[in-house]
Amino acid sequence: MAVRIAHINKSFGSQQVLRDVTMDIPEGQVLGLLGPNGAGKSTLMKILIGLWNADSGSVEVPKRIGYLPENNPLYEEMYVVEYLRFMAKITQVSQSELVVDELIERVGLTAERHKHIRELSKGYRQRVGLAQALLGDPELLILDEPTTGLDPNQLVEIRALIRALGKDRTVILSTHIMQEVREMCDRVVILDHGQIMADEAIGAIADLEELFRTKTYGRI
Repeated sequence: MAVRIAHINKSFGSQQVLRDVTMDIPEGQVLGLLGPNGAGKSTLMKILIGLWNADSGSVEVPKRIGYLPENNPLYEEMYVVEYLRFMAKITQVSQSELVVDELIERVGLTAERHKHIRELSKGYRQRVGLAQALLGDPELLILDEPTTGLDPNQLVEIRALIRALGKDRTVILSTHIMQEVREMCDRVVILDHGQIMADEAIGAIADLEELFRTKTYGRI
């Protein structure tokens, strides 16, 4: 199912965070939301998952949505497999133990499945978060800054995993790192001060950095 976002506006007090945001995202596309800090990326994502309401406008999303928030909150005292089975039961995933075992293998956590989450590196914690987001086989996967704080080796692994996940579902990836968009996305939407400043296919962009600077630098 496609994602449809029509004329979304959102303010917090006197600060308008999103301004008439409109876009359609076809099924199976990996969309990169790119913008400076405070551009409105996380706010838009929270509206899409139903955590916040827009002041005006409408969104149409699939029923099954997976979400990896920027902070990736986890129960660190739990074992990896224990945590994922617990989350599967909360979300009423059928055949939860089989599903969890398959996801652990898919995201590369087999060797860590019986470790406490607190023992894991940042990269492996991100894998746990991705596995949790994939419970229920979501049609739409929303990832908010999924590579923040990873070392170069972890970046390569997580990028490859996200590219693989995007082959059979729609993915919205929020970041302020342009290389992430080039590596993982089919399309980029640049937000600044809550407005869409550019909406382009990655293959049509000659210089993403220049496009970003042109659309965001020095705006007030």
